[in-house]
Amino acid sequence: MNGMYRIALGAALTATLASVPAGARAQGTLGSDAAACAAGAPAIQANISGLKDRKGELKLELYPATEEDFLKDDRDLIAAGKTFRRVRVPTPASGATSLCIRVPRPGRYALLFTHDRDGKNKFNFWSDGAGFPSNVKLGRQRPKLKEALIDVGNGVAVTNIRAQYLRGLGGFGPVGD
Repeated sequence: MNGMYRIALGAALTATLASVPAGARAQGTLGSDAAACAAGAPAIQANISGLKDRKGELKLELYPATEEDFLKDDRDLIAAGKTFRRVRVPTPASGATSLCIRVPRPGRYALLFTHDRDGKNKFNFWSDGAGFPSNVKLGRQRPKLKEALIDVGNGVAVTNIRAQYLRGLGGFGPVGD
């Protein structure tokens, strides 16, 4: 690589990183899309709290921000050429948990977090956890689109999601509340 090209590339990378808020460039962000958050590309960094335990795996899923597509089967969305993306990571044994998922372009999306505690890759109502950017207590109802919406600009959108689990007759809620 010639020197001029290297200098230009370095300047471009520095300018890109400088435009991303410091909190968005978290160290130790997990997932196959972590490089997108580190580079300040259009992406979502989800800081997860309230995990019931450190079993299984964590997932982020990105959906179109429409009622008809929210939580729709991924095969149907992909077949229709609509936005769908999933990032999975083993649940870290300890420490803060941040996941990154890239988005195709700036815009509004719906985001779902799940904690697949039994590792069967199918949501188990009785043991798995879930969460959305709004952090509204889910209760016993199907989540609403408005609870999952997140706007992503030209950089990294940062959201804090508190995991919720089934808590008796009251439905889903955060552990410890």
